[in-house]
Amino acid sequence: MTILRSTFDTGSEGYLAAAEAMAAKLAELDAEHAKAIGGGGAEKLERHRRRGKLTARGRIELLLDPDSPFLELCPLAAWGSDFQVGASVVVGIGVVEGVECVIIANDPTVRGGTSNPWTLRKNLRAIDIALQNRLPVVSLVESGGADLPTQKEVFIPGGRLFRDLTRASAAGIPTIALVFGNSTAGGAYVPGMSDHTVMIKDRSKVFLGGPPLVKMATGEESDDESLGGAEMHARTSGLADYFAVDEQDAIRIGRAIVKRLNQRKEGPPPRAEVIEPLYDPEDLLGIVPPDLKVPFDPREVIARIIDGSDFDEFKPLYGSSLVTGWAELHGYRVGILANAHGVLFSQEAQKATQFIQLANQSNTPLLFLHNTTGYMVGKEYEQGGIIKHGAMMINAVSNSTVPHISLLMGASYGAGHYGMCGRAYDPRFLFSWPSAKSAVMGPAQLAGVISIVSRAAAQARGLPFDEEADAGMRAMVENQIETESVPMFLSGRLYDDGVIDPRDTRTVLGACLSAVHNAPVQGAANFGIFRM
Repeated sequence: MTILRSTFDTGSEGYLAAAEAMAAKLAELDAEHAKAIGGGGAEKLERHRRRGKLTARGRIELLLDPDSPFLELCPLAAWGSDFQVGASVVVGIGVVEGVECVIIANDPTVRGGTSNPWTLRKNLRAIDIALQNRLPVVSLVESGGADLPTQKEVFIPGGRLFRDLTRASAAGIPTIALVFGNSTAGGAYVPGMSDHTVMIKDRSKVFLGGPPLVKMATGEESDDESLGGAEMHARTSGLADYFAVDEQDAIRIGRAIVKRLNQRKEGPPPRAEVIEPLYDPEDLLGIVPPDLKVPFDPREVIARIIDGSDFDEFKPLYGSSLVTGWAELHGYRVGILANAHGVLFSQEAQKATQFIQLANQSNTPLLFLHNTTGYMVGKEYEQGGIIKHGAMMINAVSNSTVPHISLLMGASYGAGHYGMCGRAYDPRFLFSWPSAKSAVMGPAQLAGVISIVSRAAAQARGLPFDEEADAGMRAMVENQIETESVPMFLSGRLYDDGVIDPRDTRTVLGACLSAVHNAPVQGAANFGIFRM
């Protein structure tokens, strides 16, 4: 039988403690998400509405098909920085007229929708997703351009945004801009470089330089409307392809444009009949222990996210600290690699390499479920070839061309993070649970290594070793690494696409699999040289 049988006791003390810890983390996460949803604050939102304008999220809601989901991406961007959580832009994947689209919506209630360094990173991430998965891009534009105090971090890399919009168009990926207000300076190039542009009467203002700048540069007197108003661009410059009477009309026109795109998915379709998992996704709250040193069986997670809990495990008796196998998720075929006991040994690396090759041979997307402390160290393992075997796995991940999706459930440390397709290895999507942690190594191990090196250096110089100072250093380093390895810190820097509630895992992964199938799903023809 290939049906996974759960042995997890949801009434046990361990489960209840883990679920309680997860609930506390989710409450913290909700509070941070509320900051992003709150935009520039109640006062600015109210002022925005008094002007007869919809909020960024209100515009998205009207644009999407009724009752269809919206997979928001990077909602915690800029967390821990001097900028507003969310980075003054809302991005995600939603369904418009039956077509999955990447949607980018400036939030004008946050510093006029200007782009700070985190806004830029979030926008570039959204365009990368569109390019990789061949998703149309719909930009809901209302932006004052670059956040001028941070121009040194925005101006030069910001050119990539416009470059990638034109590359998307050249690749046959449609780009659409709906302009809801001011779109000045660099912001003017988004409608200028989109395939389809909609502007709104008396609302849209698109110009490279506003009246004050024009006055300063040329001495010319002008006003917003004659310089960059919707009617001027519709009648005179030709920048506006469509002239809308209000925001709702602009959204209606935007939906009509998407409807006429003749967009078709290029990947294989899912199986028509989708069978729900046999086990309750609510159980996912308590599967990961609060102490990540305590192992857990990833099959318990797999059983609660895949169709029918039906899993064909590959090499179950070999390299047992890595679970590999085949399944379907929302009707899409998928190969799964999941860490079972944290450490990756040579057998696990070899097993993963073969499995990744098989997935590429059968054009099957891969899902990586992280809970690893990295590759095993020690004289026995070095002599046994752990470096070349780990390199073999990383080679396979690097050169695999089927879509990869990564989920950090627990630890994701060291080169294990790389071998399991961490952010640097360009998974199509990467999400984290609130229980996840990621760093070069665990806090205690990292502090311990620094301590050992410092002690050896003191001995080599014949100097006394200050035990009290060492204890203080270890505590400081452990605290720093602990702070820098938690999901909200990493998500704030866009090292993942979002921190998700474990109970939403199946839905989120299903949305990702649906998105990646807009592009062809094609395995690699060859890999780099494998050291044997």
